[in-house]
Amino acid sequence: MDVAQSRLGWLTTVAPYVLLAILAAVTAVTGQDRLDLVLCALAALWIFGLYTVHPPWRDRPLVMRVFLAGLLLITLVLVVRNPWFGFYSAACYFYAFRIIGWPAELYFIAGAGLVAGTAQVADLDLGTWLGALGWGATVLANAVPMCGLAWLMRIREAAQAETNAANQRLAAALAENADLQEQLLDQARAAGVLDERQRMARELHDTLAQGLIGIITQLQAAPGAEWQRHHDAAIALARESLTEARRSVHELRPKELETGRLDQALAEVAARWSDRHGVTAEVTTTGTARAMPAAAEAALLRTAQEALANVARHAAATRVGITLSYMDRDVALDVRDDGRGFDPAAPPASDNGGGFGLVGMRQRIEELAGTLRIESEPGGGTGISAYLPAVTAAG
Repeated sequence: MDVAQSRLGWLTTVAPYVLLAILAAVTAVTGQDRLDLVLCALAALWIFGLYTVHPPWRDRPLVMRVFLAGLLLITLVLVVRNPWFGFYSAACYFYAFRIIGWPAELYFIAGAGLVAGTAQVADLDLGTWLGALGWGATVLANAVPMCGLAWLMRIREAAQAETNAANQRLAAALAENADLQEQLLDQARAAGVLDERQRMARELHDTLAQGLIGIITQLQAAPGAEWQRHHDAAIALARESLTEARRSVHELRPKELETGRLDQALAEVAARWSDRHGVTAEVTTTGTARAMPAAAEAALLRTAQEALANVARHAAATRVGITLSYMDRDVALDVRDDGRGFDPAAPPASDNGGGFGLVGMRQRIEELAGTLRIESEPGGGTGISAYLPAVTAAG
């Protein structure tokens, strides 16, 4: 469109004068009536005064229509006097395509076709119906194709404009999508950092915090005849806590799960816990044990460890029962004690004050699309039940 307009601009600023000069020269050489030269001069002055020296006027539709109508009239008079001036209809076409907007340009293109057709039938007797019919057919033969060309050019321009608009919309959409993608990446990175912080917080709580609390408990019970047993238990707890902390940092499976199934790991954890705290902890497995992904096994084992740590810290229980149930739709872990219990709406301070005890257990299980239930009342013991869907648990 821009290239075509540039070419048409040259054709309307230079070519009309050149063509008019050539036709005037031919008129002068052939010794034709001087009135033709006067009309040529009039056409040149008309172009110069209304088009060449006033570029801003080219943006005024009404002025340009008056200008081209006057030029067509002058050219028609020249054609009637001398047919070779029909060549100047080319300049009229140039102006019609360049300066007259759609759809008014069709009328001026038809006018240029009238000038060209009149020049081409100069030898016909327009006074007869056959001559008039020939004149009309010739005019149509000139005007109709040029009007069709104008129509095709407008369709092309409209299609190009729509394509440009679509490209602009696409570019805007791509830019918006790039911004959204960058935002999503930033959010994903932030969420990843937050998830990793929560994971490390839970792991450290489940390893270092539990181990340190156990050490403190053992050392507090140190005076008396059982001093050596408590001392040895404290050292063992410190070593286990250090090992588990290293595993947590490297995202390794809990030590108990490296060599056995979950039910065996629970039995090992419960046995060590019973030896340290002098409280009976029994593990029962129901259903058919099956393979589980590492994340599910680790979540259930950590839940059991945290539940046992809470029993040692708060419950003053004499008996703990751990049940691992493999069911059709769920894998369930239940940890129940006969301790003092508590109000679930107001859990112990270590959990209610922003710690990662009950909160951490719930987060672990819910991240695997599971649920955690807590049942307790003052004086009635505590039961913690974790459920994982069988699909999730089975991978």
